[in-house]
Amino acid sequence: MQSDRLAHQADRQKYIKGEHVHTIFHNEQEQFSIAKIKIHETNEHYKYKEIVAKGYFPHLQDGTVYYFYGDLKKHPKYGWQYHIHAYETFVPDTKQGLIAYLSSDLFHGIGKKTAEKIVDILGENAISQILNDRGVLKHVPGLKEDKAERLVKVLQENQGFEQVVIHLARYGIGMKTAQKIYQQYKDEAIETLYEDPYQFVFDIDGFGFRTADNIARQNGLPGTHPNRIGAGCIYVLQNSIKQGHVYLPLNECIQQVLNLLADRELTAEAVTERIKQLNNDKTIILQQGRVYLPSLYYAEDGFTSHIQRILATPIAFETDLAELMKIIGDIEEAEVLSYGKDQFQAINQSLHSKITIVTGGPGTGKTTIIKGILKAYAAIHDVSIDPEDYDDQEDYPFILTAPTGRAAKRLNESTGLPASTIHKLLGWNGVDRFEKSEHEPLTGKFLIVDEFSMVDIWLANHLFKAIPNDMQILLVGDEDQLPSVGPGQVLSDLLASGIIPYVRLHDVYRQKEGSKIIKLAHDIKYDRCTHASLQNDRDFSFIKCKDYQIMDCLINIFQKALDKGIEPNDIQVLAPMYRSRNGINAINMHLQQFINPKTATKREIKVYDKVYRVGDRVIQLVNRPEDGISNGDIGQVVAIFMEEENKENTEQLVLSFDGKEVVYERQDFDQIMHAYCISIHKAQGSEFPIVILPIITAHHRMLQKNLLYTAITRSQKALILCGDQTAFLEGVYTQNTNKRYSSLKEQLLERVPNETVREKDEEQISPYDFM
Repeated sequence: MQSDRLAHQADRQKYIKGEHVHTIFHNEQEQFSIAKIKIHETNEHYKYKEIVAKGYFPHLQDGTVYYFYGDLKKHPKYGWQYHIHAYETFVPDTKQGLIAYLSSDLFHGIGKKTAEKIVDILGENAISQILNDRGVLKHVPGLKEDKAERLVKVLQENQGFEQVVIHLARYGIGMKTAQKIYQQYKDEAIETLYEDPYQFVFDIDGFGFRTADNIARQNGLPGTHPNRIGAGCIYVLQNSIKQGHVYLPLNECIQQVLNLLADRELTAEAVTERIKQLNNDKTIILQQGRVYLPSLYYAEDGFTSHIQRILATPIAFETDLAELMKIIGDIEEAEVLSYGKDQFQAINQSLHSKITIVTGGPGTGKTTIIKGILKAYAAIHDVSIDPEDYDDQEDYPFILTAPTGRAAKRLNESTGLPASTIHKLLGWNGVDRFEKSEHEPLTGKFLIVDEFSMVDIWLANHLFKAIPNDMQILLVGDEDQLPSVGPGQVLSDLLASGIIPYVRLHDVYRQKEGSKIIKLAHDIKYDRCTHASLQNDRDFSFIKCKDYQIMDCLINIFQKALDKGIEPNDIQVLAPMYRSRNGINAINMHLQQFINPKTATKREIKVYDKVYRVGDRVIQLVNRPEDGISNGDIGQVVAIFMEEENKENTEQLVLSFDGKEVVYERQDFDQIMHAYCISIHKAQGSEFPIVILPIITAHHRMLQKNLLYTAITRSQKALILCGDQTAFLEGVYTQNTNKRYSSLKEQLLERVPNETVREKDEEQISPYDFM
């Protein structure tokens, strides 16, 4: 068997058995590669969990395990590396697949050692023996009666399924994916696995092309198999989403598929023909030379239709200028403020348009405008702004929402009114469905969406689908921040189309209060940032240091903060990259050791290469609607329980999010990570009292204008930059050149009536024109 041969080879020479994490460099012509490898086992004298491997080999498959044979060498600059002479894919035999199955999460309480004992004693037909006579488990030492009973019960419930799991385990396919495959194919799963694994890419959510290609290659399927071409198309389109694309141009899609499949017999004509076939059965959508995944095509098409539908219903009222000026004057007197020209225009426009966009940088008064619009609308329509005045909350006219939990919380704190995430507003079930839609629309009269730059085309479509025709909408955002993590550039496309009336705020009000942070943000925004902009001030400092000094610098900043009585949770470190010596993962590890070190009495639990302790700061990575926790929420570990300490018999973390305690079991641990340092993308929509931003020359590829602008505008009271000033200035003058493919602007211009455009182009008049 292959595993015996590999083990024999491993005995004779040095090896690393490991899993491909990501490719750092690859030369297609010479097939020279540098890759990061997660080590499973090795006979080398090397103590770390990961290593950089280099040598002449093609692209490795993500998540696939290999045996690498070579030499361990220390590079004077980059440290330890593994120079590969030979490698081969590790394929578990049936026995190993059976052990993986029995020690999976399906069989609670059966660990790998117990599973090995069962297979060693009962052999590779262990399952059939157990099902025929459960008494055979008495021969397994250390297996308690209650665990044996649970094992038999689960096996009886999953007869047939276990064979699928065992076969799939040979190719490194886990339990969750195996369950999806079995539910889809039942008894035909194994036959499909060997005859056409590419079909899984089409039918099974999350089944990757690389995995299917690995299986097909081992089973001798040709490189020009039609489903290989089709699966390659799906993979290329799915991968393009990571760059924010809604579609790929046909020629670019074809070229990427040819590069991916790398088969000399494959032609561009064959790929084109396969794309047309996939378009015929709507597996992908080909329109006007653009290739879409169906979900993105229908999201963009649907969003455009809903914009068109909402704009087609005119507003039933209009307030004359004199009356509006009186209302605004009353608000100014009550709030002890004075609106500027742009702010007045934004309020006026929002009250008299079906949809309005207000965009501007920090300190330009976006929050002030939101409160002004709410109060002016309430005065004009003679309704209360206080939710307590309504017996039925569905009668409340205002809806305030934002893409993330922290952004919604900020909106609530700034207005004093209820605000929720868009997902919660729409009733997201956490899997595949929103409760609110055109069939069960939102109730209310005026919808305000804050931080709209973060909304991707999928979420925008679902939100607008649920908006009734008579509702007015205000979209608030900063167009200069990072675009949405998901596909599209909805705010930018809406502004560029000119279809939606908008107001850009220019005057900076917080700058008048002496905020250096706000001044720096606007220096970046308007391309006037220089070394002089980086001079220290009462709320800003730039600590110059080398890359290798960053960790010490961060620790010193935290130590000084603690000495001044500042709580660590009021300080947030932001960084652009997870990996590297000064990346997010490394910073989290060092700051955890300083802020929340190991003690004899403090509980902790190890999860892969991370350790969670009571007191640790953590961030939620996905929406968890059943517990009211959103992606980006930051909490704290308040308790840890071991298996024997709870009735669920599983390790548990108890996390507190603003006082709300939620229990996480081991299968949920991948939903969180440490949050002493988080990514700038994750920080979007949030603000923190103190922000520390390391500026590292090694991150120069990521240091771009919109990223740095987003990072510094997260700070409320103090901003500390540390690192290289030249790298920072180069970054703020580096535009993001990664163009996103989106057809939203074109669709809006084609389909929304020209009358709407002409209304937008009319000159806006305000009382300030007469002053």
